[in-house]
Amino acid sequence: MNPEAGSYLARYDREPDETKLRLVRKFMAQEPLGFFKELRENRPVLVTPQCTLVALYDDVIEMLNMPEIFTVALYHPKMANDYLMAHDGDALHYREKSIMQGMLNRDDLPRVRRMTENVCKSILQKAGGKIDAVPDYCRMVPATLVQRYFGLVGIDREDLMEWSYWAQVDTFYNQPFDLVPPDESKKITDSHNAASEKLGEYITALILCRSLKLKLKSLLAPLRTPKRFLKNLFAKEPHETHDDIVTRMLRTSFPEEVDFDIKRVGINAGGLLIGTIETTAQATVQAIQYLLQRPELLDAARKAARLDDPGQFDAIVWEALRFVPISPYMFRQTASDYSIAKGSQHETLIKAGTNVLALTQSAMFDNKAFDDPDSFKAGRNWYHYFTFGYGSHECLGKYVGMVMIPEMVRQILLQPGVAAKRDIQYDGHMPKSYKLTWT
Repeated sequence: MNPEAGSYLARYDREPDETKLRLVRKFMAQEPLGFFKELRENRPVLVTPQCTLVALYDDVIEMLNMPEIFTVALYHPKMANDYLMAHDGDALHYREKSIMQGMLNRDDLPRVRRMTENVCKSILQKAGGKIDAVPDYCRMVPATLVQRYFGLVGIDREDLMEWSYWAQVDTFYNQPFDLVPPDESKKITDSHNAASEKLGEYITALILCRSLKLKLKSLLAPLRTPKRFLKNLFAKEPHETHDDIVTRMLRTSFPEEVDFDIKRVGINAGGLLIGTIETTAQATVQAIQYLLQRPELLDAARKAARLDDPGQFDAIVWEALRFVPISPYMFRQTASDYSIAKGSQHETLIKAGTNVLALTQSAMFDNKAFDDPDSFKAGRNWYHYFTFGYGSHECLGKYVGMVMIPEMVRQILLQPGVAAKRDIQYDGHMPKSYKLTWT
């Protein structure tokens, strides 16, 4: 179909090739829902000179179900190639994701929710009616859970937040289609490399110390050693428990053939940090702002927040995140030529080596996924959301996030008279500040 004069696509078609992607990025940042709707109706696969955009639900699903064709090759320069997230459909990815899903036992979720609730209440009580929600709440809560539940203790939470920040910015928002100026791009990469070095040194020390402590405790257990001596020798660090994810990994023995030794423990411990803080923080702060800006939704959310069963409240948060996801897309790079939407009027050959943006936010507004998609309706079919990704690269900590994020939003909305001084302030794509007050 020919785009109407003045439409997004008409403006795109008039734009010179060298600035087409910049215009597309402007539409995605400022008017995503209108732009995506026009793509779905008129050009479901948009081929720009720098990358290809895929807008329909069925086509996004098709892409993300084929990780060895639509690959995460763009992750490789940004993260250790021996971490499972940098692998597509191979033995390491399949094996280690399965192991880590077992370690992150879903039976823990009530405990994780209570832990989140207690951390939130403690922070808000100490805040005394005002807080910058981005650094002091939305990042601080998951950083605290990283220590208390994952077991990354013995380090300041501010360090954990900094390391997570640079990894997230460089890996996901410093790609060719992000159009970051070269000097700024280099600064981000240099900061990420410096953070990764510090994180690596910390993880090495953590794993060695924890391993020695567990082994020594096992060796001394049969001895007739005074209990007071053992108690002092094995005194826990602040917030260290006898059951966190790092300890679980170290206590678990695998056959040599499984290839999950102490080095793999360290790599996966670092991955838990990187995937938790920034994603949780951005989802939480954007959901809070979305609800605070809409009085009719805010009233319903506050009523739901007071219920004993959190299900109704959680559904409101997931629907809010359909409108304000942490990113409107997931990116992949093709390993071979592939025709997307084969047999349809918009069938498109995507050549090998093409960077492709699967527009997951657009897919969540496709009638194929949801009836009346432009309306806010809590309690929609969870399986059609892309909040935690999709397919083999769906978020490892999905179920932890499913209790942490809504509980963090809930505790803010339970504060009487909570209001924002101004909208979220961003540093590039990442939230920087969001000041709240309450009575």
